[in-house]
Amino acid sequence: MGHVRYDFSGESVLVTGASRGIGRAVAEAFALAGADVTVLSSGKGIHDAAREIAAKAGRPVRAIECDITDAAAVKSALAGLGRIDVLVNNAGLERITPLLDPDECVEETFRRITDINTNGTFYVTRNAVPHMREGGRIVVTASIWSRVAVPEFSAYITSKHANLGFTRVMAKELGTKGIRVNAVCPGWVRTEAAMLSLKNMSLRTGRGEDDLLAEIVGAQVLPGLLEPEDLAAPYLFLASDGAKDMTGQALMLDRGEVMA
Repeated sequence: MGHVRYDFSGESVLVTGASRGIGRAVAEAFALAGADVTVLSSGKGIHDAAREIAAKAGRPVRAIECDITDAAAVKSALAGLGRIDVLVNNAGLERITPLLDPDECVEETFRRITDINTNGTFYVTRNAVPHMREGGRIVVTASIWSRVAVPEFSAYITSKHANLGFTRVMAKELGTKGIRVNAVCPGWVRTEAAMLSLKNMSLRTGRGEDDLLAEIVGAQVLPGLLEPEDLAAPYLFLASDGAKDMTGQALMLDRGEVMA
């Protein structure tokens, strides 16, 4: 089987939500491909992630601790950056928000999810684009649930549909500036967020986690649960010259669960 190698030497890459999971794997892949990487997340763990990625890649990695729902904080955090060649909008939150659950915390969770996934993505993009020149690339982490829907994930699915719409609007708006915008739509990936959702689904349905996971994987054409590292290559592809004629598109990366 052939192998693809990417070289991002001399390019500046900003990855949000990079303290763990998909964002961490994507940031590491860019660093290993020679990019000057900046990672951003709201928790202090982002500093550890940056140090670990730097040690593995053998090159410096900058960490920014910032809550992307705070527009002023985002503006301040990104003001200190120089040129941005690639922006990966990956930060997000996934929780169950059952419409018929009377608990008021559901409304609070709904607001928090949409604030991070939708508003935060907008704030980061709005403040990153002035740092981008012609040839810039933006990759958004959407979801297969930006194409379909399942019960009790109203906030997450609403926000991911919004992410896909925002990707298309950005592609139209920024195309004249020579900036390409595409999305990756992951299926079920073994991340902390996904496994928490699986646990909550188990608690609410009374079904075992293994049973639910077997059903999820069984809906795929290709077997096995995706790992965060499996997602990295498509992000590098979309940021490479191999995708120079692609914009406003969404890559489904779900082992054939949703074909759309």
